[in-house]
Amino acid sequence: MNNFTFTPTNSSKEATRLRRETPTATYVAGATTLLDMMKVNLAEHPQLIDINALPLTGIEQTKDGLRIGALERMSNVGEHPLVVQQYPAVSESLLLAASAQLRNMASIGGNILQRTRCGYFRDADFPCNKRVPGSGCPAQHGDNHGLAVLGTSEACIAQTYPGDLSVALMALDAVLTLENAKGKQRRVPLTSFYVLPGQTPHQENILEPGELIVAVSIPAAVHAQRSTYLKVRERTSYAYALASAAVGLDVQGGTIRAARVALGGVGTIPWRSPEAEKILTGAPATEATFRAAAAAALRGAQPREHNGYKVQLAQNTLVRALQKVATT
Repeated sequence: MNNFTFTPTNSSKEATRLRRETPTATYVAGATTLLDMMKVNLAEHPQLIDINALPLTGIEQTKDGLRIGALERMSNVGEHPLVVQQYPAVSESLLLAASAQLRNMASIGGNILQRTRCGYFRDADFPCNKRVPGSGCPAQHGDNHGLAVLGTSEACIAQTYPGDLSVALMALDAVLTLENAKGKQRRVPLTSFYVLPGQTPHQENILEPGELIVAVSIPAAVHAQRSTYLKVRERTSYAYALASAAVGLDVQGGTIRAARVALGGVGTIPWRSPEAEKILTGAPATEATFRAAAAAALRGAQPREHNGYKVQLAQNTLVRALQKVATT
């Protein structure tokens, strides 16, 4: 591990100023991912800017929905009665993630920014276009059984975001509040936050240098209250999704009035599926409808040698999630 300085801060203005002055510095909250990467020299920041004292906590109901401070811990949000009752997909995605110990430490903002778990990215002995642009992507013809089938490119097939929470947030139309060094805030829909790899897989999101996530907002809606998150993995605890689905439905008289669908474990980014939503909206809440939506969601999949199974797995996962929420 490289030497670094640890700098506590008490305001977002101070934190963003320090980050602007030292572009290679980084923010630290729970550090559940950052320290792992530093230990194997995948992250070599000369300065860690501690933001834990910033007033960026809180889980509150607003006139428009739910607001979550970026420094709230995953466990606090996942277990909060308001989240459990009104936004079950969010609660379920958090409580199915990682381990209890990690959930007690990891922040919401940090979870949204976690890095890929691709083995080639995590091993500095291999080339990787995310780490060293232009060096190559050995996953294309190597061990790719756990990697993406949607949104891939010749430069990268890794899941930029391997977690659970952002899949649920993507489905429920979440919006991030970001703040820069001048104290100016902007709101960005999560659907516009992550960037497809294309030929620049090292660019993972639209954060500007020094910008900080300060809050997550989720609009209130019938489909948010009637939502779920289903995760399929190789073991039942402390494992990343091979495929997951976050869905929300507004069903009246057996007809779907509104639908939200997002997939995890199969896309280079949390994968919102307007194709599936279009088929679901206005259709009867039947298995035939759900299977048609699942087929549409995976129609653009481009599997590699070892991850073709994910197409059927993701379709079945989505059907199960839709069946569950339709009968709730």
